[in-house]
Parts: sequence; C-alpha cells; structure tokens
Amino acid sequence: MEHISQLNAQHSSTQSWINGLIGVVIFSGSLPATRLAVMEFDPVFLTMLRATIAAVLALLLLWLFRENRPARNQWAPLAVVSLGVVIGFPLLTALALQYVTSAHSIVFIGLLPLATAVFGVLRGGERPRPVFWLFSILGSVLVMGYAFTQGLSAAPVGDVLMLLAVVVCGLGYAEGATLSRSLGGWQVICWALVVSLPVVVPLSLVLAPSSFGGISLPAWVSLGYVALFSMLIGFVFWYRGLAQGGIAAVGQLQLLQPFFGLALAAGLLHEQVSLGMVLVTVAVIGCVAGAKKFAR
Repeated sequence: MEHISQLNAQHSSTQSWINGLIGVVIFSGSLPATRLAVMEFDPVFLTMLRATIAAVLALLLLWLFRENRPARNQWAPLAVVSLGVVIGFPLLTALALQYVTSAHSIVFIGLLPLATAVFGVLRGGERPRPVFWLFSILGSVLVMGYAFTQGLSAAPVGDVLMLLAVVVCGLGYAEGATLSRSLGGWQVICWALVVSLPVVVPLSLVLAPSSFGGISLPAWVSLGYVALFSMLIGFVFWYRGLAQGGIAAVGQLQLLQPFFGLALAAGLLHEQVSLGMVLVTVAVIGCVAGAKKFAR
C-alpha cells in the first residue's frame, strides 16, 4: 500500500509539472501574437474582444460541467483576478506593444514570477528573509537599467505600461492561485472571465470597427490565439498545475517563459534578439529564482 501511495504521489507530481509547463509554453506566445494583432486591431478593442470570446466559451464549459456558483466571499477575489489577468494585463501589454517590440517586452515578463511572489507574500502575511528583498531590488534594477540603456526616453510609455502590466498580472496570478485551492484550477479562470462579461461585451460592440475587410489572416489568427489559448486554455493547464503541485513549486516554471518568448519573437516575427537582451533576461531569472528560494 505504501508503495502504491508513493507511485500515486509521484504521478500527481509529474502531472502537475506537465500541466504547468504546457501553460507556460502557451503564455509564451501571448506577446508575439498580441504584437501581430495590434498592428491591425485597436488595442482596447482587441482586449475586449479576446475576453468576450474566451468568456463565452468559459460560460459554456461551466454549464456543460454543471459547476456550482462560487461562494459569496469568492466573488471579490474573482473580480481581482478578472481585473488582473482578463482585462488589466492584456490591455496594458496591447497598449505597450504599440511602442516596443515583443522581444523588448519579454524582458519585463522576467519580473512576473517575482511580482506573483511579492503579492503572495503580502496576502499570506509571510516574513521573507532579507535576502529575498535583496534579490527583488536587484532584479528590478536590472530591468530598469536595461530599459534605460536601450533608449528609455524613446519609448517611455511602452516601458511604463509593461511594468504596470507585470504588477497587475502578478496580483491576478497570486489571487487566482489562492482561489484555486478552494474553487478548483480551471474554474477560477472561467468564473473570472464570466465576471468580466458585463464590461467586455458592451465595449466590444461599441469599439468594433465599421469594417473588418482590411484585416489580414495573420491578425485574425493572432486574435484567435490570444482569445482561446492565452486567455482560457493556458489558464486551464496553469491553474490545474498549481492546484496539483503547489503554487511555490509549479510557479517556478514561469522562469522559463522569457526563453520561450524570445525564441518565438525571433522565429515568428524576425525581431532582433541581442546578446545583451538575453543576458539581462538570464540575470533577471537568476534574481527571481533567488527571491523565490528565500521567500520563506
């Protein structure tokens, strides 16, 4: 019996890492796809439409599986998740990608695990060791230093928007990860999408262009990707992995996202990925790993 229990635990651990890795790989394509889409779609309309498409599918999933409504005290956290990952992060990154390349923006995504950890610490009331804050500050300095040397004054709006996007997404991740313990992994993102419906549907209709005739196939494909994969399917795997293997452990997989994202930016968009950009990304990932290690 003990041997069987160990095998079951090992299988569950493996599944959690597989689910988490699939989620990270899917999220890695979000910025390159958004970059393509905002070349032809208005960024605010793109954000509202992708959320509307995902929310309708989420509502259908909840109905098919006959999921119970969240408890009264879970609606407020769900609203925070919705504001963070359904509206806030997609909108801010879509606006930022009008000013910076997806490769440039991915360097900022290296701070996302740290932002998630910080909000997790604040919510949980933990007392990190001083080394944690040392890594946190060093990582932030590296990112801001890189942005400055690359010509921060040329696109300060894009850099500020990316920083804000990281903050709100970190909050949404931390809130969603906490909720997944009681509400369930995929149910969290589905209900968060449903919460956004009264906002995103009317705005999608109001902001819709008079004609879609000039929209190219790559832009439509990009919209489909960010709506189906980045907004819904990726979170199904991501929150399932967090629920199975634990937030702290599986959350480490976010550290791989900048590498996948840089590869996609170079391969699909033919954007230049400089050695300095790669080195900064690696350094930031090292800082995030150190901060996570000393979070408790």
